[in-house]
Amino acid sequence: MESLRKNDVGDLLFNEEEKNKEDRGRKGKEKVYQVLFATLILLLLFSMTVSIMLGPISISPFTVWKIALSKVPFIENLIIQDWAKAQEQIIWEIRFPRVILGAIVGAGLAIVGVAIQALVRNSLADPFILGVSSGASVGATLVIIFGAFKLFGQYALSLAAFLGAMISVFLVFLVAQVNGRISTVRLLLSGIAISMMLSAMTSYIVISAPREEGMRDALFWMMGSLAGAKWEQLSIPFFSLLMGIGLLLFFARPLNLLLMGEQTASTLGLNIDIFKKILMLVTALLTGVLVAVSGAIGFIGLMVPHVVRLFVGSDHRYVLPVSALIGAIFLIWADVVARIIVAPQELPIGIVTALCGGPFFIWLLRRNSYSFGEGDGK
Repeated sequence: MESLRKNDVGDLLFNEEEKNKEDRGRKGKEKVYQVLFATLILLLLFSMTVSIMLGPISISPFTVWKIALSKVPFIENLIIQDWAKAQEQIIWEIRFPRVILGAIVGAGLAIVGVAIQALVRNSLADPFILGVSSGASVGATLVIIFGAFKLFGQYALSLAAFLGAMISVFLVFLVAQVNGRISTVRLLLSGIAISMMLSAMTSYIVISAPREEGMRDALFWMMGSLAGAKWEQLSIPFFSLLMGIGLLLFFARPLNLLLMGEQTASTLGLNIDIFKKILMLVTALLTGVLVAVSGAIGFIGLMVPHVVRLFVGSDHRYVLPVSALIGAIFLIWADVVARIIVAPQELPIGIVTALCGGPFFIWLLRRNSYSFGEGDGK
C-alpha cells in the first residue's frame, strides 16, 4: 500500500512538473510573439515614412510626420508650419493615401491567403483561386475600354471590378456545391475552370479595344497599381480589412482544426459545410473589395503565409496578425520599387511582386525540411 502511495505521489509530481514546463514554454512563445509583433509595427511605420519621403521631390521624415500630425484634431495648433504648400499637397494628397492603400491591400491579401490555404489545405492556394481576380478583370476592362457604368462617375471602375469579382465567386460556389456540400477538390477545380473562362472573356475585351491607349490602361490595371489612390477611396477597404481580420481571428480555432483534416475537425464539433461557406463568403468579399481598388496584385497571399509559418508555426492566432503586418510592409516596399526603378515611368506593382515571389518559391521548394503548416521546418 505504501509503495502504491509513493507511486501516486511520484506521478502527481511528474505531471505537475510537465504542466509547469508547458506553461513556461507557452509564456516564452507568447513573449517572443509580442516582441516580433512590436518590431513589425515599428518596421511598418519606418517603411511608410521612407515610402512617403522617396520620389521626384525628396522630403525629410520630420516634415512628413509634422504634416501628418498637423491634420490630427486637438494637436494641429501645436505644430509649427514651416513647410511649403506644395510639400503638403504632395505628401498629404498624393503619397500618404497611396502608402496607406498599399498597407491595407498588402495586409488584406496576406490574411485572405492564410484563410484560403487553410480552407483548401493546399500550400499553393491564394486569394485569387476562387476566380476573384478574373471576374474583377472582366468588370474593370469593360469600364476602361468601353466606358461601362459611366453613371457612377469616379467609382465606376471599382464598382464594376467588385461586381465582376462577386459574380465569379457566385459561379464557383454554384459549380462546386453538390447536394449542399462543397468538397475541397471540387472547389479548386471549379475555381480554375471559371477563372479560365473569365480570363478568356477579358482577353477578348482587350483585343477588341477601339483605342490602343485603352488596351494599355487595361493591361496596367490587370497587373495591379496603387497610382491614383485618394483619401475618399480608403474608407471601404479600411473597414473591410478591420472586419475581415476580426472575423478571421474569431475563426482562428476552426481554422486550426481544418489543418488536422475535415474528419478530425468534424469529430471535434466543427460543422465543415457551414464553416466553408462562411469562410468563402468572407474571403471573397474582402478580396473583391481589395482587387476593386488596386487591381490584381499576385503572390502576396501565396508567399506571405509561408514566410510567417516558418517563424511562428501554424497557429492562426499568431499567423493572421503577423501575416497582415508582413503583407503590408512587403507591398509598401514593392510599390517603392515600382515607382523608382524605371522613373519617371512606373511599373505595374504585380510585376515587382512576381519577380520577388518566383525566386522565393524556388528557394522554398529547394528546402528539404519545409512542409505546409509547420513553422519549425520539421
